[in-house]
Amino acid sequence: MLYFHYIIHIGCHLFTGVMAMQYNIYYPLTVTKSSIDGLGAYTCCNIPARKKIGSLGGVIISKREANKRVKALQNKSIAMVELWNGKVLDASINSNALRYINHCCTPNTYMRVCGYYVEFYALRTVVAGEELTCDYGATHHDGKRPCTCGSVQCRGFI
Repeated sequence: MLYFHYIIHIGCHLFTGVMAMQYNIYYPLTVTKSSIDGLGAYTCCNIPARKKIGSLGGVIISKREANKRVKALQNKSIAMVELWNGKVLDASINSNALRYINHCCTPNTYMRVCGYYVEFYALRTVVAGEELTCDYGATHHDGKRPCTCGSVQCRGFI
Protein backbone atom coordinates (compact mmCIF):
# COMPACT_ATOMS: atom_id res chain seq x y z
CA MET A 1 0.00 0.00 0.00
CA LEU A 2 1.32 3.43 -0.89
CA TYR A 3 1.17 6.45 1.35
CA PHE A 4 2.25 8.55 -1.59
CA HIS A 5 0.81 11.81 -2.78
CA TYR A 6 3.02 12.74 -5.49
CA ILE A 7 9.85 8.77 -5.37
CA ILE A 8 21.82 3.23 -5.68
CA HIS A 9 24.14 3.36 -3.45
CA ILE A 10 23.45 0.41 -1.19
CA GLY A 11 23.81 1.33 2.42
CA CYS A 12 22.13 2.97 5.35
CA HIS A 13 22.93 4.96 8.46
CA LEU A 14 21.25 4.92 11.85
CA PHE A 15 20.13 8.28 13.23
CA THR A 16 18.33 8.27 16.61
CA GLY A 17 16.78 4.88 15.93
CA VAL A 18 15.64 5.78 12.40
CA MET A 19 17.30 4.29 9.35
CA ALA A 20 18.09 6.88 6.65
CA MET A 21 18.45 5.45 3.16
CA GLN A 22 21.19 6.53 0.80
CA TYR A 23 20.27 6.72 -2.85
CA ASN A 24 21.42 7.60 -6.33
CA ILE A 25 19.59 9.14 -9.25
CA TYR A 26 21.08 8.02 -12.55
CA TYR A 27 19.59 10.68 -14.84
CA PRO A 28 19.46 14.45 -14.31
CA LEU A 29 16.05 15.59 -13.05
CA THR A 30 14.51 18.91 -12.17
CA VAL A 31 11.57 19.66 -9.88
CA THR A 32 9.08 22.28 -11.03
CA LYS A 33 5.36 23.04 -11.14
CA SER A 34 3.24 20.17 -12.43
CA SER A 35 -0.01 20.25 -14.39
CA ILE A 36 -1.00 17.09 -12.51
CA ASP A 37 -0.54 18.19 -8.90
CA GLY A 38 1.79 20.56 -7.04
CA LEU A 39 5.38 19.94 -8.02
CA GLY A 40 6.59 17.28 -10.43
CA ALA A 41 9.87 15.57 -11.32
CA TYR A 42 10.95 16.20 -14.92
CA THR A 43 13.78 14.54 -16.81
CA CYS A 44 16.50 16.73 -18.32
CA CYS A 45 17.51 14.07 -20.86
CA ASN A 46 16.05 11.06 -22.63
CA ILE A 47 15.71 7.97 -20.43
CA PRO A 48 15.67 4.68 -22.37
CA ALA A 49 12.90 2.15 -21.73
CA ARG A 50 13.47 -0.31 -18.85
CA LYS A 51 16.37 1.68 -17.39
CA LYS A 52 16.62 2.29 -13.67
CA ILE A 53 16.07 5.98 -12.93
CA GLY A 54 17.08 5.81 -9.29
CA SER A 55 16.05 5.07 -5.71
CA LEU A 56 13.75 7.16 -3.55
CA GLY A 57 15.50 8.79 -0.60
CA GLY A 58 13.96 8.90 2.85
CA VAL A 59 13.94 7.34 6.29
CA ILE A 60 12.62 3.96 7.34
CA ILE A 61 9.99 4.17 10.09
CA SER A 62 7.45 1.83 11.65
CA LYS A 63 3.94 1.60 10.27
CA ARG A 64 2.68 2.93 13.62
CA GLU A 65 4.89 6.04 13.26
CA ALA A 66 3.75 6.45 9.64
CA ASN A 67 0.10 6.42 10.74
CA LYS A 68 0.86 9.09 13.37
CA ARG A 69 2.54 11.28 10.75
CA VAL A 70 -0.35 10.85 8.30
CA LYS A 71 -2.89 11.89 10.97
CA ALA A 72 -0.74 14.87 12.00
CA LEU A 73 -0.54 16.12 8.40
CA GLN A 74 -4.35 16.16 7.98
CA ASN A 75 -4.70 15.91 4.18
CA LYS A 76 -1.44 17.66 3.34
CA SER A 77 0.93 16.12 0.84
CA ILE A 78 2.74 13.06 2.06
CA ALA A 79 5.34 10.84 0.44
CA MET A 80 5.47 7.41 2.04
CA VAL A 81 5.76 3.91 0.63
CA GLU A 82 4.91 0.82 2.67
CA LEU A 83 7.65 -1.81 2.46
CA TRP A 84 7.46 -5.60 2.48
CA ASN A 85 8.17 -6.00 6.21
CA GLY A 86 5.63 -3.62 7.72
CA LYS A 87 8.11 -0.74 7.69
CA VAL A 88 7.53 2.47 5.74
CA LEU A 89 9.89 4.66 3.70
CA ASP A 90 9.07 8.28 4.57
CA ALA A 91 10.35 10.39 1.68
CA SER A 92 9.47 13.64 3.47
CA ILE A 93 12.86 13.47 5.22
CA ASN A 94 16.27 12.92 3.54
CA SER A 95 14.50 12.81 0.17
CA ASN A 96 15.40 13.45 -3.46
CA ALA A 97 13.66 14.57 -6.68
CA LEU A 98 11.95 11.18 -7.09
CA ARG A 99 9.66 12.21 -4.22
CA TYR A 100 7.86 14.42 -6.74
CA ILE A 101 6.83 11.69 -9.16
CA ASN A 102 3.08 12.23 -9.51
CA HIS A 103 0.41 9.61 -10.07
CA CYS A 104 -0.86 9.00 -13.60
CA CYS A 105 -3.24 6.31 -14.85
CA THR A 106 -0.98 5.92 -17.94
CA PRO A 107 2.48 6.27 -16.35
CA ASN A 108 5.91 6.39 -17.92
CA THR A 109 7.66 4.77 -14.91
CA TYR A 110 7.02 1.95 -12.50
CA MET A 111 8.07 1.54 -8.92
CA ARG A 112 9.70 -1.56 -7.45
CA VAL A 113 10.19 -2.20 -3.75
CA CYS A 114 13.40 -4.16 -3.27
CA GLY A 115 14.26 -4.73 0.39
CA TYR A 116 14.43 -1.28 1.97
CA TYR A 117 14.72 0.44 -1.42
CA VAL A 118 12.01 1.97 -3.58
CA GLU A 119 13.33 2.04 -7.14
CA PHE A 120 11.90 3.69 -10.24
CA TYR A 121 12.31 2.34 -13.80
CA ALA A 122 11.24 3.73 -17.18
CA LEU A 123 8.31 1.82 -18.70
CA ARG A 124 9.08 3.32 -22.10
CA THR A 125 11.50 5.89 -23.45
CA VAL A 126 10.91 9.10 -21.52
CA VAL A 127 11.89 12.18 -23.51
CA ALA A 128 13.74 15.19 -22.13
CA GLY A 129 11.37 17.67 -20.48
CA GLU A 130 8.69 15.06 -19.80
CA GLU A 131 7.22 14.72 -16.31
CA LEU A 132 7.92 11.38 -14.61
CA THR A 133 4.71 9.65 -13.54
CA CYS A 134 3.84 6.40 -11.81
CA ASP A 135 0.59 4.52 -11.19
CA TYR A 136 0.50 4.48 -7.38
CA GLY A 137 -1.82 1.46 -7.29
CA ALA A 138 -3.48 0.87 -3.91
CA THR A 139 -3.12 3.90 -1.63
CA HIS A 140 -4.41 5.06 1.73
CA HIS A 141 -6.91 7.19 -0.22
CA ASP A 142 -8.99 4.03 -0.88
CA GLY A 143 -10.25 5.43 -4.19
CA LYS A 144 -11.67 8.56 -2.52
CA ARG A 145 -9.18 11.08 -3.90
CA PRO A 146 -10.03 12.41 -7.38
CA CYS A 147 -7.32 11.76 -9.95
CA THR A 148 -6.04 14.81 -11.82
CA CYS A 149 -3.66 13.08 -14.24
CA GLY A 150 -5.58 14.20 -17.32
CA SER A 151 -4.95 10.94 -19.17
CA VAL A 152 -7.52 9.78 -21.73
CA GLN A 153 -7.56 6.48 -19.82
CA CYS A 154 -7.90 8.14 -16.37
CA ARG A 155 -9.78 6.02 -13.81
CA GLY A 156 -11.01 9.19 -12.11
CA PHE A 157 -9.63 8.39 -8.64
CA ILE A 158 -6.54 7.38 -6.74
